[in-house]
Amino acid sequence: MTAAHLPERKFFGTDGVRSVAGEFPLTAAWVMGLGAAAAEVLKAQKAAAVGSAGRVSVVIGKDTRQSGDMLEAALAAGLTSRGVNVIHLGVLPTPGVSFLTRALDADAGVVISASHNPYQDNGIKFFGASGSKLSDELELGIEAALGEVAGLAPLVGTELGSVTNHTDAERVYVSYLISHAPNLTGLKIAMDCANGAAYRIAPKVFQAAGAELFAVYTTPDGRNINKDCGSTHLGHLKRIVQSGGYDLGVAFDGDADRALFVDARGNEVHGDHLLLLNARARNESGVVTTIMSNMALELKLKEAGVPLKRTAVGDRYVHEELHTSGLHLGGEQSGHLLFLDVSPTGDGVLTALLSLAAMRQLGTTLDLLHDDLTMFPQTLVNMRVQNKAVAVGRPEVQAAVQAAEARLNGRGRVNLRPSGTENLVRVMVEGPDEAEIHEIAAEIAALIR
Repeated sequence: MTAAHLPERKFFGTDGVRSVAGEFPLTAAWVMGLGAAAAEVLKAQKAAAVGSAGRVSVVIGKDTRQSGDMLEAALAAGLTSRGVNVIHLGVLPTPGVSFLTRALDADAGVVISASHNPYQDNGIKFFGASGSKLSDELELGIEAALGEVAGLAPLVGTELGSVTNHTDAERVYVSYLISHAPNLTGLKIAMDCANGAAYRIAPKVFQAAGAELFAVYTTPDGRNINKDCGSTHLGHLKRIVQSGGYDLGVAFDGDADRALFVDARGNEVHGDHLLLLNARARNESGVVTTIMSNMALELKLKEAGVPLKRTAVGDRYVHEELHTSGLHLGGEQSGHLLFLDVSPTGDGVLTALLSLAAMRQLGTTLDLLHDDLTMFPQTLVNMRVQNKAVAVGRPEVQAAVQAAEARLNGRGRVNLRPSGTENLVRVMVEGPDEAEIHEIAAEIAALIR
């Protein structure tokens, strides 16, 4: 059954379960039930694969949010109550949990994080044994099991799962990243760690690779993750790079699965730039990105004979298309890039290292890369709504989108989509005339409002 034909998921979005921590569904009681439901699904999956139930093991990592401890404990309680062994990894980037899931030969991994969202939010995201996100079918299976676990006979004694702490997780992951690092000697780099999961790891890796490094936002307190910093707030990093004479700046988000750069002049170098850079260095036969990537990238790749395929927004859809097409490189403007021949999931620190390696291989700089890819003006308006489906489906909104597309007449694009993680509708308009696209976006947003 394809994703398009699957029943609608009630709790899992495009990137796991996400909400305000402490509010339904991310209450301790509900998350404990989620752990129990996941345990039953994972046990059944293992039994079907190996012919016997066996003992299932799950690794759990988290970012630096205050609510992470509560959700981690609740999830572990649910998993162990149904006979699953839990291995705590501590604070670790999302891709680090993916890596440790594979390295420890675990049956699944879980990340407790809300990525780039404010600290009040949190989320729960599952990985399969391969380190890739859990399939839609298994997430649906977990949702179905939520209503069944309360009626199961309790497990006791040795039937219960155990909890251990993997105290070497950070060192193992750092060693893996260093193995992919180019020689950064001679580069003066400013780094924004977003007070998030990479606050220790990223500086260690870049310093080990030889960079002269100045790192900021490395003092998480549980409430300052992503607060006016990280890949969604580049202003401070831009000022540091320009005033300090740095060669470049790099910023991660809260769970460090994204990376964005700032060139020496303070210009943002985002995911589209990085896709072009890495496609050239790796001689890719094709690139996958989403409907949000700029038309300028598509044209530049076309000049090089590299076809661009677009998907719905969300790295899971980029991953699916890469796998289906037999390609390796894909990603989003946000800096969430996938190098499937290196890692099964997006990894911000790895993206930064591989992009700097590509830059050195091609003998270029981020300044030149930025100037080479002149973006079509693009505007994105986020509208908070009560019901995303109703807001998008209203006839007058759809008519306005059609009228805007007719007005652009092939000179640009209009995209209207609900967020996969928040009660937002995103209005994106792209075209050669900046005043025109802002006017179109404002007209559509006013109708949604």
